[in-house]
Amino acid sequence: MLAVGLMSGTSLDGIDAALVEILPRGPAYSLRLARFEIFPFSNALRDELLAALPPNAGSVAAVARLHHALGQAYAGAAKAVMGSQEIDFAASHGQTLWHDGAAHVTLQGGDAFMIREAVGATVCYDFRSADCAAGGHGAPLVARVDALLLGDAGEDRIALNIGGIANVTILRRGAPPEEAVAFDTGPGNMLLDAFVSERTGRRQRFDAGGDLARTGRVHEALLYEMLADDFFAAPIPKTTGRERFGEQFLAQHSRLGALSLEDGAATLSEVTAASVAEAIERTGLRNARVFVSGGGACNRTLMDRLAARLRPAPVEISDVMGLPAEAKEAMAFVVLGYETLRERAGNAPAATGAERPVVLGAIAPHNLRELLARVERECTASS
Repeated sequence: MLAVGLMSGTSLDGIDAALVEILPRGPAYSLRLARFEIFPFSNALRDELLAALPPNAGSVAAVARLHHALGQAYAGAAKAVMGSQEIDFAASHGQTLWHDGAAHVTLQGGDAFMIREAVGATVCYDFRSADCAAGGHGAPLVARVDALLLGDAGEDRIALNIGGIANVTILRRGAPPEEAVAFDTGPGNMLLDAFVSERTGRRQRFDAGGDLARTGRVHEALLYEMLADDFFAAPIPKTTGRERFGEQFLAQHSRLGALSLEDGAATLSEVTAASVAEAIERTGLRNARVFVSGGGACNRTLMDRLAARLRPAPVEISDVMGLPAEAKEAMAFVVLGYETLRERAGNAPAATGAERPVVLGAIAPHNLRELLARVERECTASS
């Protein structure tokens, strides 16, 4: 089947859209990335998001408008990435507008029916709510996908995604997918992006390639002060987001204001590297092979700092496994969408804390009977 995966994360930089050929292969999947594009949010939409999201209060009216505007943006991204080709289905993560995993409360915006109208195909969406309803945090969502695509019988592996928030999936050798353990480690790019944007008057929204951090010096006292946040030592399962590590977190640490742009970037990059490394060390898989995806994989300085802190464990970009780093999350939602269509549990309770495995995702149907029949034929042929 040919499908579109849509993902936008806590960094609020835009929409990742992947056109993916997907086929079941026994219990796992074969994926081929046909096309991938990143569609930046317009300044107006990004400003609306920032105004509505924590630490700002927002309003019901603002959420409704964002739901509509995001739906239009996702629809445009899906239509553009599929080009002249017809697709069998689309899978959209949506934009997280509120998430409190411990309270089992989550909300993703982006009208799936607008996407359906644009692409003329079934859309799977709202993947977090089912896990929350089963007592889970609703995140991290891609633990089962990581296990299906990256799990190995012969070696321990760790899938590390660095978006606005960083998260890891622990893949012990030979473990079944439902036993995958995953959790958020803390900030990924979120703090660094916010700092660079504010210091440059929004002329730069991120530290491209880690060039700023590379020429700066880490402020050790501030580093340890930030790492003293209760989240880092909290037990798993745990998730976090802008509600905790948004711009308000930077404001809580006044020493940051006295640092140069370069020293601030170096210090915040080290917060990410240190918190990820410490989280991995606590799992007991200190020497596991680490595959990195997400925008943070493009930050050479951050990758160098991770490699230094995780040595001797090999740290590699997920591209080496056929999963391009920037496209991996969007591709993962294609897999979750297929899992929804075959009515197979998509969560990993060991990762989210849910009481049981559950089918994830809602469906905006388009010729659904025909689509489900094709899914069944493909799965039967692969078994």
